[in-house]
Amino acid sequence: MLPTHKRIFVAGYFQTVFGKFGPLKVPEIVHQALQGVSKEAGAPLDAVDAVSVAALLAQPLCDQTLIAGIVASEPGLAGKPIETVENACSSGGVAILSVVQKILLGLGHVGIALGIEKMRNDEGRMDGAMIGKVLGTASHPDDRPGKTFVFPHLFAEVMDKYIKAWSVTEEQLAHVPVTFYRHAQNNPYAQMRGVEMTVEKVMTLAGPNRYIADGLPLKTFECSQISDGSAAIVLADEEGLRRLGIPQSACAELVGFGQATDPLSTKGRDVLRPAGALKAMKQAYDMAGIGPRDVSLAEVHDCFGIMGALSVEILGLAEAGRGAQYYVDGKASLGGGGSPINTSGGLIAKGHPIGATGVAMVGWNYWQLMGKAPAAAQVKDARYAATFNIGGPICASVTTVLKAP
Repeated sequence: MLPTHKRIFVAGYFQTVFGKFGPLKVPEIVHQALQGVSKEAGAPLDAVDAVSVAALLAQPLCDQTLIAGIVASEPGLAGKPIETVENACSSGGVAILSVVQKILLGLGHVGIALGIEKMRNDEGRMDGAMIGKVLGTASHPDDRPGKTFVFPHLFAEVMDKYIKAWSVTEEQLAHVPVTFYRHAQNNPYAQMRGVEMTVEKVMTLAGPNRYIADGLPLKTFECSQISDGSAAIVLADEEGLRRLGIPQSACAELVGFGQATDPLSTKGRDVLRPAGALKAMKQAYDMAGIGPRDVSLAEVHDCFGIMGALSVEILGLAEAGRGAQYYVDGKASLGGGGSPINTSGGLIAKGHPIGATGVAMVGWNYWQLMGKAPAAAQVKDARYAATFNIGGPICASVTTVLKAP
């Protein structure tokens, strides 16, 4: 049960198609998302008590900070508590927790968690070197020497450790991105919709597909996308729903959440069994009063394919070292007999607009539990949906559990 015995509900969700915004500027992106979620939820912005925003790369890529002030420029939001949060790629998850905690403290009854990111220029191109450098700042300085692109290199090292520790093959791990690309074909919001992926393609070094770092197993097709996108959800307690005129039957309930942070450096800790991630997942399960077997589906942080395998282990759906096999056996797939993973397509195929990612995970689960997911992607009779969102090299973990009405 949630702290203070209050009940928190997701009352609406909005997201853009992930991929390319074109010439949109930050104020336009914020306006689009806030107006979109207000309309979707039937929640006028003047009824909103607080907003938390995640926008990790707005400063270096869009020359914009203090996005809270842009949010406050929307009619109905001036004078309210609004902040921008930063926790690397789990910033969106932290934005959700920030709103939830304000409601639990009695500082309001209705809030919006907003995530935005514009990672490409007005022509849709990206500055890979700049993005790599900025994202690399979310690593420990001692872990950066010798790495041109820090994060792909760090996760390539994690993948290498996983393969060696559990005698897993690269071909087995190739089933992770293949699963997510297949799911993305059913999601009209996915960046890589229309792109077919096979195990053979992942395993064939040709064209853009190559090893990210010499001597390490991670390949291009196992990496998440560089994406523009926004996502926003409305959160409310029972009083907030009454104010909005929204019945509880029209909402999913947030019945559990967790947050824990492992040391930033990957040196000297067990990245294959990250203590903070496991703790955060247990917190969410314990608060919800459920266990892994109750999870109908999950959205996880597959910034790289190896995280798809590790995530099902952290969720408790597979034993340590058996996460890759979960995909090989088809259990991560829709209709595969297990709890399907990333039915949205995940970061690898849906896209990874950093600030929006954690919000989009919870939003997609809300759609699933409310029967609002695209028909071909809909999980039937879903009861509980979990998320596992990370920032840094399996460092800052945020987890949630939603329950269907």
